Amino acid sequence: MCRFQKDVEQLVSKGNNVAGMKARKATLELRSLLKEFRKMSVEVAK
Repeated sequence: MCRFQKDVEQLVSKGNNVAGMKARKATLELRSLLKEFRKMSVEVAK
């Protein structure tokens, strides 16, 4: 998560497009992890 924050800061403050690409990639990975967590938490709640 720390690397994601650094990439976003570089994108916003310096316009670093590579950092933006890395940040977007991280959000895709995070999305899949969150989906997996949601699926597991729903199963546990049953």
